[in-house]
Amino acid sequence: MSFLKSPGVHVREIDLTTIVPSVPTTIGAIAGAFQKGPVNSIVTVGTEDDLVKVFGKPQGDSNQFETFFTAANFLQYSDQLKVVRCESGVTNAIASGTSFIIRDDDHYESSFANGQASVGEWAARTAGEWGNSIGVSICANATAFEETAVTTTSAEEAIGQTIISVTDGTAFTIHDIVNFGEARGFEYQVTAADASTITIKLKDDPNGAGLQSTIATATSIRRRWRFYDLFDEAPGTSDFATQNQRGTQDEIHVVVYDQLGEISGFAVESNGNRTNAVLETFANLSKNPNGKSPQGDSVYYADKIFRTSNFVYWMDHNTTGTNWGTDFTGETSEIVMEDGGTDGAGANAGDNIVLDATGTSNEDENGKIQLEAGGTSYAALDTPTTTNLKNGTDDYAVTAGELEIAYDNFEDTESLDVNLILGGRGGGAGDTASTQDTHATMLTALVETRRDCVAFLSPYRSATVGVSSSITATENVVDAFDLCPSSSYVVFDSSYKQMYDKYNDVFRFVPMNGDTAGLCCFTDNVADPWFSPAGFNRGIVRGAIKLSYNPKKSERDQLYRARINPVVDFPGQGVVLFGDKTALAKPSAFDRINVRRLFLVLEKAISTAAKFSLFEFNDEFTRAQFRNLIEPFLRDVQGRRGIFDFRVVADDTNNTGEVIDRNEFIGDIYIKPARSINFITLNFVAVRTGVEFSEVVGQF
Repeated sequence: MSFLKSPGVHVREIDLTTIVPSVPTTIGAIAGAFQKGPVNSIVTVGTEDDLVKVFGKPQGDSNQFETFFTAANFLQYSDQLKVVRCESGVTNAIASGTSFIIRDDDHYESSFANGQASVGEWAARTAGEWGNSIGVSICANATAFEETAVTTTSAEEAIGQTIISVTDGTAFTIHDIVNFGEARGFEYQVTAADASTITIKLKDDPNGAGLQSTIATATSIRRRWRFYDLFDEAPGTSDFATQNQRGTQDEIHVVVYDQLGEISGFAVESNGNRTNAVLETFANLSKNPNGKSPQGDSVYYADKIFRTSNFVYWMDHNTTGTNWGTDFTGETSEIVMEDGGTDGAGANAGDNIVLDATGTSNEDENGKIQLEAGGTSYAALDTPTTTNLKNGTDDYAVTAGELEIAYDNFEDTESLDVNLILGGRGGGAGDTASTQDTHATMLTALVETRRDCVAFLSPYRSATVGVSSSITATENVVDAFDLCPSSSYVVFDSSYKQMYDKYNDVFRFVPMNGDTAGLCCFTDNVADPWFSPAGFNRGIVRGAIKLSYNPKKSERDQLYRARINPVVDFPGQGVVLFGDKTALAKPSAFDRINVRRLFLVLEKAISTAAKFSLFEFNDEFTRAQFRNLIEPFLRDVQGRRGIFDFRVVADDTNNTGEVIDRNEFIGDIYIKPARSINFITLNFVAVRTGVEFSEVVGQF
């Protein structure tokens, strides 16, 4: 409070309405091999459609589908999943040369944005064989876009003919669209060309039909770019170039298409010509690095494609033709005129003057004097260019080390909220008890470091899939987790579920850790995190046709003693998570999922609220504020059945002089957690007619 200088009313506001904030509890995380997508970078997806759009479809190689469907199954219960694609031997498809990996947009900007001449103009947006299906076509001027009479026929051609004699076959390129002045306006696509002939087929006809009418000798041939019908007009000179005297003919059109049908799913024509597989179009891009739209955003083709394309990166300037990608403004010198100096434009002191040989100048939109040097033209590429990408590679055999590096992206608790970490493929990079232990040890270390989330693990695949004996399967599952570390931050399940893979039209067995973690999300939505995610009320698994292993009662007893939660198919009642244990080996309240998650919520919410006490004084006022903040929150949790009782201590008993002098504050929060029912005992007592119930109740 400032010192008052004279009588008056001084107004202050004191805010005592601070509350303990809500904290997220349903954010999942997973790492593994995927078909495409950024490498070693965190991407958040909200639906299975988002997962497919960014990371591609499930693949059978090295059981990659297990990771995909673990993620997809989790998204049945939650709308937030953070995904990291492992870096393995994958590479991006390129135009030519030796391929390499571009991990993500940041990697591109730091290492490739200034050009990579050894691989041509284009690269697939992300690594993998999927990029080998991409084709890119550029139309760089009006002539390439359309020629009304490029040449003529040199012989009469009959109906059905596919090889046409022409006066100059070099005027055509494969994929050009041509017509021969037919009355009904038939259009054809060029499939081959040499000096004196072109081979054609009826446009967009997969059967390769030829001429639809007889063509006379010397018929004028009209030629168009194969994608002309996707654009309103031919590329020309942009308004920016015209208004700022930055040359002429700077515009290009770009089309990205699916040459093999692998991305769009459209069937490919037998001769490999255009299908209905255009992926994206870019109209009126500029070859001028400084090119701007009327709204002021960059239309330089390399920038525009980087910012908006979902499929390709620009890798190198096109070197064909004249002045491709160079801003020819005639900047020959910069002259600083003194006040009163004469330059023909009345410049004052500090003006930057750029003069051409004639001494004329023009001021650009940034106030710098620029000029055109002799009407420089950007004209290039008299015919359209087509580039089909190649040499992209997949590698789904992710090593344990690569998997660990990928999961390390989730280590930072301050910048990244994560509640549920999915183990993905059971056993991680292998399919043995040993690789299971390696995978579990790595994930346990991660969650024990974070201490604000829970990891979910399934057994390795061959422990239950294809095992006919339930006794053997039980032993395999127990052995799979026997050597795994003890931790209350880890949860084990027992089986794989069979589900339908709609992307490949097959049935597959997939790990259940995505479902187990997902049931926690479902529980949070219908109740609270401190309720158990198991049983017939909140533990029903979605999308399960059958289980690879359905344990009987005696086998469930074995599993539960080994810290493993059985998943059981009850006829007529569904597939149910039938346990709520954590992987903690010692008897404790924290050997149950609901208690562990209760404390995670309390710890995160209260620690977030406690930050507002930092840098305040450790006195009774601050301690009272702290108690008044925390106690209503805990009473609310108690009212919602999360805890039986609690006590908050923040006074001079735990905040002694020594504590205060160390610039510390201590708040002790005592919690009696609610416990889930795991065992029900029903005593049916037969009582003689003449005996009062009061005489026997309580005796058994």
